[in-house]
Amino acid sequence: MARIVLTNAYVLFGSTDISDHVSSISLSSSYDIVETTAFGQTAKTRVAGLADNSVTLEFHQDYATSSIEQTIYPTLGTAVTISVKPVNATTTTINPQYGFSAVISEWTPVNGAVGELSTASVSWPISGAITKTTT
Repeated sequence: MARIVLTNAYVLFGSTDISDHVSSISLSSSYDIVETTAFGQTAKTRVAGLADNSVTLEFHQDYATSSIEQTIYPTLGTAVTISVKPVNATTTTINPQYGFSAVISEWTPVNGAVGELSTASVSWPISGAITKTTT
């Protein structure tokens, strides 16, 4: 089985490629667990309920025209279509694209200490399902 080291991941925010300002990404899914235990059973039974998806990103902050701050700040409080791929190359079975609509619920426009890179870390909830494309 091939392993992958993320060195050139792709992140499309709306129609803007922001890959060159993203230093880490985590796309996650979890499911509510709904208990279905009825009388007469000797152990609890469960089924998966609704999915709860989110994306966590770490950005290198940049205030230049059409860069990170000017791209993200105006979208606060709205849902934005985002696409991510492990490698910034053609979508294939070994380089799938994940598409979703994230609610831009938080933003840290200024973050850092003396002599450190200014960054922004966010964790945005996803509204709806994550779509995986391999072609």
